[in-house]
Amino acid sequence: MESATSYDLVITGGSIVTESAVECKDLGIVNGVIAEISENIDPAGAAVVDARGLTVMPGVIDAHVHFNEPGLGSWEGFRTGSAALAAGGGTCFLDMPLNGIPPTVTLSALQQKRECASGRTYADYGFWGGLMPGHLEDLPLLAQAGVIGFKAFMSSPGDRDKEAFRRSDDRTLKEGMRIIAETGKVLALHAEHEPTVARLTREARSQGRLGAESYTASRPIAAEVEAVETALRYAAESGCRLHFVHISSESAAGRIRDARKSGLDVTLETCPHYLCLTDSDFAAMGAAAKCAPPLRNAEEQDKLWKKLQEGWFDFLASDHSPCPAELKTGTDMFEVWGGIAGVQSTLELMLDEGHLKRGIPLPQLARLLSGAPAERFGLDPVKGRIAIGCDADLALVDLNASYTLQASDLYQQHRTSPYIGRPFGCKVKKTLLRGRTMYNDSEGLLNPGSGRELGAVYSGAMNISL
Repeated sequence: MESATSYDLVITGGSIVTESAVECKDLGIVNGVIAEISENIDPAGAAVVDARGLTVMPGVIDAHVHFNEPGLGSWEGFRTGSAALAAGGGTCFLDMPLNGIPPTVTLSALQQKRECASGRTYADYGFWGGLMPGHLEDLPLLAQAGVIGFKAFMSSPGDRDKEAFRRSDDRTLKEGMRIIAETGKVLALHAEHEPTVARLTREARSQGRLGAESYTASRPIAAEVEAVETALRYAAESGCRLHFVHISSESAAGRIRDARKSGLDVTLETCPHYLCLTDSDFAAMGAAAKCAPPLRNAEEQDKLWKKLQEGWFDFLASDHSPCPAELKTGTDMFEVWGGIAGVQSTLELMLDEGHLKRGIPLPQLARLLSGAPAERFGLDPVKGRIAIGCDADLALVDLNASYTLQASDLYQQHRTSPYIGRPFGCKVKKTLLRGRTMYNDSEGLLNPGSGRELGAVYSGAMNISL
């Protein structure tokens, strides 16, 4: 149809992915916002992006990243972390309260984090606050100051720095849930049962068993399930809204699904590494593939794919947790840093493994990667979808472009990744943030510092399936 509206930017000829369909249409954009979606938009006077042959996805909203500022200058920071996100089709991230020093458990620490991020990101962003012993009184203050939600560890985060983030004991967790329930915010949980993990770790180390197999055995699925069940009981008592991060097993996901059916307001994510890597990869790669919970076996991975397709998981997140390269060396898998650096590969992994190889519909992946996290954390209706009135946050992907990831392709500060050398059947060609090109594969990164902090006002209950 012919349009009389004047646009700043028109994206023509692409396959547009909404949460309900894939259609060959044009996008008309005004002041960074999608103003029209239709066929044959008149581009007169507008800049034009020719998207013929490309799939136009909503920009990835990564609700779980560790960009490690303030206080850790040699680690990943907001500039490099968001650069990698943008190169992978990401337009928004929610940064965790660790591993920065200080962790984001006070207003002062939140302000330091804001100062570190301001004017330095390639994507829009929000911040998680932390639930930690000794800081219960800070929770309402952080909520009022605009954190997106709160994060707690039920097992030890493993950082030995005295100022680092610490796990929540049962008293802290119970009281913290009560307070957070009053704020209306979500509590995100790393769910592994610390007594089990600590006991198995002691036993393995005392016997000199320090390899990947022993580390994996020290963090069994049973420890994940027990922590999930404990947290669900506490949430039922307090009314606290929960989100479980990086769930790695069908059993734990099933407990959460049952709790949702009983009426609890609870969501869960899994990560690309649980879907694309196994414990065998960990044994072969070593530290680059160490994470917590650990990678599971191929049988468990198959179960996760099946449950993802059936709608058990609400969304996907990278849990991007990088560190200086020297902390990812050594043969003692209990001592090397535990975290997978994958923020740049999330979209390509899920399109390659999920859509191209397993046939998961693009609209379903668009919701898992963008729409659902936007809705859960109060970014909807502005973020997370290709729809009129939404920000023009877009990832243009060639689903027919094969390549093999090289370390030189990565934009993160430390180029360690378990995906180096992996062949991909698709490639991100361009990323737009509010209509501005942040990355294209011919020029690299553009428009540095364009990201801005998002409001953290919760917009309503998430429409979660049972």
